[in-house]
Amino acid sequence: MNFWNMLAELLKGLTVSVEIFALTLVFSLPLGLVIALGRMSKNVLIKNIFRIYISIMRGTPLMLQLFVWYFGPYYLFKISLSDLSFLGIEYRFTSVIIGFSLNYAAYFAEIYRAGIESIPKGQYEAACVLGYSPVQTFGKIIFPQVIKRIIPPVTNEVITLVKDTSLAFSLSVLEMFTIAKQISSAYTTMVPFAVAGLFYYIFNFAVAAGMEFVEKKLNYYR
Repeated sequence: MNFWNMLAELLKGLTVSVEIFALTLVFSLPLGLVIALGRMSKNVLIKNIFRIYISIMRGTPLMLQLFVWYFGPYYLFKISLSDLSFLGIEYRFTSVIIGFSLNYAAYFAEIYRAGIESIPKGQYEAACVLGYSPVQTFGKIIFPQVIKRIIPPVTNEVITLVKDTSLAFSLSVLEMFTIAKQISSAYTTMVPFAVAGLFYYIFNFAVAAGMEFVEKKLNYYR
């Protein structure tokens, strides 16, 4: 395989990596907020349920979680994995998105919680005096400040996510690392890994630059 053919194959894999990255963020960011609010609930049962969820998601390997989501339906319910395909999307890809989203939602939940708890109580009291409802207080006063404060830790998680997309190889999803590994094995060369590494770096650099731009835009008092 010549260099340009290899590059074309790796770019196809990069497209899949970007899809995993984007879909994970679409699902995990809002889900993380829901989990954070549940974790902060005054109801002891609800609070402990979400606490246990976060503990499990953060305390077990993501690769293991991917295996559970992929093989679980068959071993637990004897459901054929081919029956779970929908609109031409293989279940292996769907299980990757489920696994990544639920895992990263737990990390984002703790970031949200730290941000929410960092807001002074005086903000809530002032909103109450102005006649804001709890929902209005959170949506119009608290949450915008939380977003501003959590951008740096969220950036760290997003950069980690870029690299973690390579774990999809464990379910044979043809993302960039999987394709690089296949080409390297077939042609006994390290070049595909070097090129893939460069692509990951560029991908991460673009993400970091984008997040830095957002952070500067939110520093409206500086």
